Amino acid sequence: MTDRPDLPPDLQRFVDSSAWTYAKTMPEWPHEYIVRERVDEALFVALVEHIRAHGYEGRFFRRRLTYYAFDGLVYWTMGAPVEETTIINRCRSEDTYEARLRHGTLPGQGARLGAAVGHVGHCGPCAG
Repeated sequence: MTDRPDLPPDLQRFVDSSAWTYAKTMPEWPHEYIVRERVDEALFVALVEHIRAHGYEGRFFRRRLTYYAFDGLVYWTMGAPVEETTIINRCRSEDTYEARLRHGTLPGQGARLGAAVGHVGHCGPCAG
């Protein structure tokens, strides 16, 4: 994974000024998210489109997602059509599934993790 083109200045200000929420329900997968209805609509859509246009295909277990790496953070949604996307997630690059798989630091296969992998519609690496 390498960093992609820089965020345009308006999107950089947007990600820097947004109130990202830590996903406390998934501490084994540290990440944070923003919710569409709580932020500027046009900038949210622009960020989703930027992630998809400049991102790379990656995995979260068996699920393939589009990720965008920038400035030590990785951003993603769950791939729903833009008009249906409600959450943008981000985490530190070292906390991605692929980085943790490479370094042997994946969390155990407990019930919470198993539920998270199949669950869509909640915040976290498997939602958005």
